[in-house]
Amino acid sequence: MPYDGRLLSGLTVLMAVVEAGSMARAAEALGLTSSGVGRAIARLEARVGVRLLERSTRAMTLTDEGRRFYMEVGPHLDGIEQAAMTAAGAAGIVRGRLRVNVDPFFSRIVLAAQVGTFLDRHPHVRLEWIMRDHVGDLVADGFDLALRFGEPPGGSLIARKLIDTRILTVASQGYIARHGRPQHPSEVEHLPCIDFYDAANGRPFEWEFRNGRDVLPVNPSSRLMVSDAGAILSACEAGVGIAQIMQLGSEHLIAEGRLIDLFPDWSGEMFSLYALFPSRQLRAAKVRTFIEFTADLLSNSKSGLS
Repeated sequence: MPYDGRLLSGLTVLMAVVEAGSMARAAEALGLTSSGVGRAIARLEARVGVRLLERSTRAMTLTDEGRRFYMEVGPHLDGIEQAAMTAAGAAGIVRGRLRVNVDPFFSRIVLAAQVGTFLDRHPHVRLEWIMRDHVGDLVADGFDLALRFGEPPGGSLIARKLIDTRILTVASQGYIARHGRPQHPSEVEHLPCIDFYDAANGRPFEWEFRNGRDVLPVNPSSRLMVSDAGAILSACEAGVGIAQIMQLGSEHLIAEGRLIDLFPDWSGEMFSLYALFPSRQLRAAKVRTFIEFTADLLSNSKSGLS
């Protein structure tokens, strides 16, 4: 295909639309009108001969061909931007819009108190920090990366493990005073418990206890199920029931005696936190920097690490 300036211009507009999530926001970022953005996308689609975006009054998503095109051209545009920054003597500056899909628990319990440090270090970054219960399609949804617990999804995403944290089974002092302290995990099935909703799979998380090679699944007697990390900690502390929680972010509750670790010998189950990102963004400075910031944040806290 012969090179022409309109092709590069159209690619720039397409990248802006995907990253902004809508033509209106892309138009604002580019200093164009929404109709101008629409015409640029239409010309690009005519130039490459395939439809790249599905557009409606409510939503805009990449077609399968558009997603492949986006992934292929991204590294080249990143290279052009990096070359321009290097020529300007600003290769070390982390800048631009960084859109992160964050697990709600990790966001609330760990990141919220520390994200100001990241912004102070990188004043040229605009951080869009969106809490979601699932990964979704990072490219189509305009995310640079995601921070998620659990096994990473299949596909083309790159996964980097940031931490392993133990699963603890806990109850409050008040709960133990009323119901007694169970001596073995099997007793949990007959005691009031609190389930945590797994939004990704549409059901409660399964309860499991591990002691070395011994694995004990249980079916708890739960009359309450919640989907918010803060809610399960508060309800458990109030004596509503026994709960399984991550050690990460709850160490202070154990240390202060507000929650009691019921089975320290059966806390071998681990839960992993991953950074997930499209392969084309391996070399994006803003992505690398945020991942390293998160990894350093976790490594500075010895509690919760395996």
